[in-house]
Amino acid sequence: MKIQDYLPFYKRNLALALPIVLSQIGQVTVSLVDNMMVGHVGTSELAAASFANSVFMIGMVFGMGVTMGLTPLVGKAFGQNELRKAIVWLKNGVFAHTIMAIVLSMLMFSIYFMLPFMGQTDNVLKLARPYYLLLCCSYLPFMLFFTLKQFFEGIGNTKLAMQITLTANVVNILVNYVFIFGKLGMPELGLLGAGLGTLASRICMPVLFAFFILRNSRFRRYFVLAHHQALLKKYIKPLLNIGIPIGFQLIVEVAAFGIGAVMMGWLGETPLAAHQIALGLATFTYMISLGVAQANTIRVSHQMGERDFESLKKAVFASTHLVLLFMSVAAILFIVGRNLLPYLFTSDREVINVAAGLLVIAAIFQLFDGLQVVMQSSLRGMADVTKPMLIAFIAYLLIGIPVSYIFAFKFGFGPKGIWMGYLVGLGTAGILFFFRFNSSLKKWIS
Repeated sequence: MKIQDYLPFYKRNLALALPIVLSQIGQVTVSLVDNMMVGHVGTSELAAASFANSVFMIGMVFGMGVTMGLTPLVGKAFGQNELRKAIVWLKNGVFAHTIMAIVLSMLMFSIYFMLPFMGQTDNVLKLARPYYLLLCCSYLPFMLFFTLKQFFEGIGNTKLAMQITLTANVVNILVNYVFIFGKLGMPELGLLGAGLGTLASRICMPVLFAFFILRNSRFRRYFVLAHHQALLKKYIKPLLNIGIPIGFQLIVEVAAFGIGAVMMGWLGETPLAAHQIALGLATFTYMISLGVAQANTIRVSHQMGERDFESLKKAVFASTHLVLLFMSVAAILFIVGRNLLPYLFTSDREVINVAAGLLVIAAIFQLFDGLQVVMQSSLRGMADVTKPMLIAFIAYLLIGIPVSYIFAFKFGFGPKGIWMGYLVGLGTAGILFFFRFNSSLKKWIS
């Protein structure tokens, strides 16, 4: 296949992906800004943020995964020019995801009482507990935003979520500045102020969606039509059959990083703070790749609706080329800037030295991370989610976490050992997802 054969697919994928990438950058910038501001308050605060976010992220990404089940269903209906069916998916998706969000919020609030039993220092625990409660309060509006985001992206509109995310990011930075450092006569709250910023920005997101929907007659028409649709089990069941495995697939990956953060806490506050810095930078590059991958899911679902498997294959490999190119550049930047990038977050020399070592390992796993996220997104666009969930469980929890523990505590590699387990887990997942995609595509073609 010649490179010019892929050029139209590069252009189309990039046009769809760019707003999603900017939206993803906005999402992860909220966390990065929190870390930068909190890191300059103190190492203990940064370690507490790492611990609380690692626990909260497990429930958060599961909910995000559940909402992602909406995209391939809406995208396939849109590809078949069945707009009414896409609107029926919207009505049932909002209902199912709201109920799911309420249940998950209650579960995550209950985990608050388990935080003291996770092996953290008293100082980290004292700072983390109120911050974690604010994160839990932000869960329901965040889930509502993601449901609306998945619908609009399924019909090919990726710009609206981008505009909302970037606006909410500005809100987060402003509230952070005021409450973390005690500006404009407000109390100096430190880490708790970062939690207030996150809560304010996440409440802002569905409110802004409602504002844009009411102002645009075409968007408003979708929701008026959706209001008159019935809630049907035959629509809710496929949403959950696709969304829940995606949620578990994401939760397995984040759980691996969360368990790694807990193990890092066993090594002390300094390794945990360094882990948060390196993970924040690696997450930034991952979220950009995830933006391309989510655009890839939309492209695959539309091609599935049209049953154009040759174009589907070209779209997937065009996305793969783009992500691997970006991740290669990111890997070089991590290695070259390993001793400078941590200064964005802290001036603690010991934390910087540990973070620099972790960034070298992060640079290596960038390519595997890029491969696995594109292959996952391709399988989601094809509604192939159950076996990928099992692959993720094997790669991250049965292989990656044991390798982390053995290298960190048995072989004495310390913090680097935990990240070596990440490398092995992501490498295994990337390769297995690639083979699964080729197998699924052959079945559809035949």
